[in-house]
Amino acid sequence: MAYGTFPFCELCSPGWGPSSPASRLVLQTGHMEPDGAELYDLRLTVVEIRGRSVCGLHVGDHIDLVESSRLVLPEGRHFCLYALAAALPLLPAKQRRLGAGDWLEGDSLVSCPDPEEGLVMRIERLGRRHIRRQDVT
Repeated sequence: MAYGTFPFCELCSPGWGPSSPASRLVLQTGHMEPDGAELYDLRLTVVEIRGRSVCGLHVGDHIDLVESSRLVLPEGRHFCLYALAAALPLLPAKQRRLGAGDWLEGDSLVSCPDPEEGLVMRIERLGRRHIRRQDVT
């Protein structure tokens, strides 16, 4: 596959392919490496509980996102599904290098959706790794 092309059939996915606007954007901006991408491993850590923790999380509890898509918990620990769901939409963006003016580059705090709990989590970057396209698609 050539650099900047996508593995989509233009008949099945109209508007996608080597001549698509998305493909041209990748070629112009250089945001996609020919054989993969550089992604950060992330840690989502409970940093504050302003109410009572109904789900049983404590300050310092965390879950890691590594190797592009693997969620890892410390042995014997858990993480609340609803707290994780609040952070999930932000994680793919935080895995990537963002522009200096991007609001998500500077913001890292996420709140649990339960207002009684008042649980606050921080998304932090642990380290960067090269993810090969052939390993994830």
